[in-house]
Amino acid sequence: MKEVRTLAKQTIIYGFGTIVPRFLNYGILTFFYTRIFEKSEYGIVTELYAWMVLLLVILTYGMETGFFRFAQDRKDYEKVYSTALFSLLITSSLFLILVNIFIKPVSDALKYSNNHDYIRMFAAIVAIDAFCAIPFARLRNDNKPLIFSIIKVTNVIVTIIAVIILLMIGPKLYETGPSWFRKIYNPAYGVGYVFLANLIGSAFTLLLLLPYIVRIKPVFETVLWKRMITYSFPLLIAGLSGSINDAIDKILLRRIIGNETGLETVGEYGAGYKIAVLMALYIQMFRFAAEPFFFERAKYEKAKETYAFVMKYFVITMLLIYLGINLYISGFQYIIGKSFREAIIVVPIVSMGYLLYGIYINHSIWYKLNDLTRYGIYITLIGTLVTILINILLIPAYGYMASAWAHVASYSVMLIMSFIFAQKHFRINYNMKGLIPYFIVAVGMIVFSRVFRYGSLAEELVINTFLILVFVLFTQYKDQTISIFLSKGTK
Repeated sequence: MKEVRTLAKQTIIYGFGTIVPRFLNYGILTFFYTRIFEKSEYGIVTELYAWMVLLLVILTYGMETGFFRFAQDRKDYEKVYSTALFSLLITSSLFLILVNIFIKPVSDALKYSNNHDYIRMFAAIVAIDAFCAIPFARLRNDNKPLIFSIIKVTNVIVTIIAVIILLMIGPKLYETGPSWFRKIYNPAYGVGYVFLANLIGSAFTLLLLLPYIVRIKPVFETVLWKRMITYSFPLLIAGLSGSINDAIDKILLRRIIGNETGLETVGEYGAGYKIAVLMALYIQMFRFAAEPFFFERAKYEKAKETYAFVMKYFVITMLLIYLGINLYISGFQYIIGKSFREAIIVVPIVSMGYLLYGIYINHSIWYKLNDLTRYGIYITLIGTLVTILINILLIPAYGYMASAWAHVASYSVMLIMSFIFAQKHFRINYNMKGLIPYFIVAVGMIVFSRVFRYGSLAEELVINTFLILVFVLFTQYKDQTISIFLSKGTK
């Protein structure tokens, strides 16, 4: 199908802006951080970025999807964009002001009483990133994935340069450089420079997006805003619940296990988790391309057939990525420092959780298309409850393994609920039974790789590469995957 191949191309371009920055992040920053910081120090980074995930959802309050929904009416396009932009400008500014006014109680609540500056920088990063969500959404809606991707990549490059200057060059200059540098630089600041580097990257991103901000005619339509909020607010609840699923484990680990030991556990778990998050990269880049695509296709007669077609090849692609991560885990483990590598045991579990989450994200378009976003709340609230209960009940006995399995349990429940509700409100004939053989083959390959004793790393790489090729050929045999994506037909 031509439109699905178009979606695949868009996904690849968005992948440049998603996977490249994340690979730079993981391949350079995670590699660097897990070698210069202790587990407890890296735990600080992991925990505060978990809070950032939650706060970004709150401060964007579903307005990105709301923008896509209301931007379909092209005559009101600029009003919709301006209204959404001003809405986020106001709320992001208020957030930043309030955090700085109440810096002590906020820092105390987050258990960083002696690190107010961490929290100030953290709040500034969140505020800037939340505000930038709408200009980025416009680039997606206007089918400008290349500009989107260039800005995203630039953000990470600037951040990496700042990290190199602050954490690598800085300590050397402190020892051998001019006296004035010793007055402005503190080698003991350590983790604080991580947040400063991120703040520099976020500020530079805002600067690059200014052409898409300052050129608009400032309009704030109150009536339109109320309609957008009515649509978007349920997505806030759903998005927050989904983010809690993704972030609450890092927050609870510290609090259940204990302060210093808890931070060490969070640091180790967070490092292993980073490898599994490679699965989330594809989900994110797919969402960037798919959300506008799904809304645009909704007006066509055979839209449901398109959605089912997309689902099938999305799952196949996700399984291929799942195999790539877990069959090459002996190589991926070198992303993180040696003292953190015990945590790679969570990678197959967490990545399976992300696989289920990706299927849920693809399937959940039914309630967004039909203005039934309240069902997103029901589903994600139940999923969140499952996550929280498993973490609270099982972390004391099983540590971060409980957190890893909580992802699988939660996303399984959410996926099942989504299918049940969709049967009544927006039935799409997904051939999920036809995908079962792919799951069996993929999981079987992972089990084989765990029980088979390889003679050497080279042998492991050769055999596991062969397994991946077998899986690809199986997808071609069963569903002509290669032929479909390489064909140039118009169907």
